[in-house]
Amino acid sequence: MDQSRQHITAVTDSHYYLSDVRLEEGFEHEGEVVVGTRTGIHTLEIQDGRIKAVHDAGAALDAALPRYKAQGKLLLPAFRDMHIHLDKTFYGGPWQAPLPRQGKTIMDMIAREEVLLPKLLPTSQARAEKLIDLLLSQGSSIARSHCNIDPVSGLKSLEHLQLALAEYRDSFECEIVAFPQHGLLHSKVDGLMREAMSMGVHYVGGLDPTNVDGAMEASLDAMFQIALDHDKGVDIHIHEANPAGVAALNYMIATVEKTPALRNRLTLSHAFALSTLRPEELNEMAGRMATQGVTVVSTVPIGQRTMPLPQLRAKGVKVMTGTDSVIDHWSPFGSGDMLEKANLCAQLYGGSDEFRLSRALAIATGDVLPLSDDGKVAWPKSGDTAEFVLVDASCSAEAVARRSPRRATFHKGRLVYGAVERA
Repeated sequence: MDQSRQHITAVTDSHYYLSDVRLEEGFEHEGEVVVGTRTGIHTLEIQDGRIKAVHDAGAALDAALPRYKAQGKLLLPAFRDMHIHLDKTFYGGPWQAPLPRQGKTIMDMIAREEVLLPKLLPTSQARAEKLIDLLLSQGSSIARSHCNIDPVSGLKSLEHLQLALAEYRDSFECEIVAFPQHGLLHSKVDGLMREAMSMGVHYVGGLDPTNVDGAMEASLDAMFQIALDHDKGVDIHIHEANPAGVAALNYMIATVEKTPALRNRLTLSHAFALSTLRPEELNEMAGRMATQGVTVVSTVPIGQRTMPLPQLRAKGVKVMTGTDSVIDHWSPFGSGDMLEKANLCAQLYGGSDEFRLSRALAIATGDVLPLSDDGKVAWPKSGDTAEFVLVDASCSAEAVARRSPRRATFHKGRLVYGAVERA
């Protein structure tokens, strides 16, 4: 084999060069209109999991350091799947479509899950690992996983998920949300939730306090109290799109407003009720959310409900995205692809030109973009964590529009998916 063309599938050196990397350098204009993205070939110097320097293509390099080649692929920030359920999935097993949901309430789905969970638990660690492999192949090395805490599985789902994550400790970073899927009050899991806090989870979860727990204020108060007692953040599933959902959002924001310890620590997952607000109501609520550092995580739903994500961003609310279900008893449609979510945002919110396509990438990367809005280089820079993905695209706009193939994923300087060449 020609060693100069050898494909490398593991890079674990603490200090090395990655050359032949395509980086964005600025926008191209016709008058005031952005019509293209200018790129150039560079070399990254990686040391101890960080980008030590970005060198021009012709720069003199230390011959003693290992060197790998990116083959001219575009470098993008690592993607972040900030709402997924790694602990309960059909993925990695035989094909299994969900049962019909027509006419089923969330309580019906919970009853269905109570029967299903004991069947999933024996393989839940192995299937979580398969899902992590899928995310890495899509360029996501950072995630937030909700994990069931319920009377059926107890803490077993959490234990299995933590075992899976331990296998990927050097290649994948994942926050865990203790998720009372069967209702915090309804399933009487306050004690289990508190045990989960002592096991190292990062967030207290919650679920539809009116539709599931039947007591909005009591449910939300119990959720927040666990968070305060254990110094954790909150990430709640709030699907309710009726007036009760709006009331729950207002109650949670008001709780944060009067509880400084919760500021910048509340995430609203789904938050469908935001799509029911009149423009003036949305502006008022979004302003309060931004002031208190409340985050929204949306799967970018299509169909009956379009979330007002641009309006939230315009008011300063942090917006993130995630897969939710890849394939399970809720949905078979997840791909684990955050570039697909950026593509959906571009389609739903009118982003078909070069500039808007490039901006749509932000929802996949935690707002890290190669270029600022005025076309200045914003990433990568010396000191940045070496978390990135190599993509078969000429620029961010093309990657978003075409959902370009991922060729390699790096996490803290380690190659964790795909291949590069030895230089």
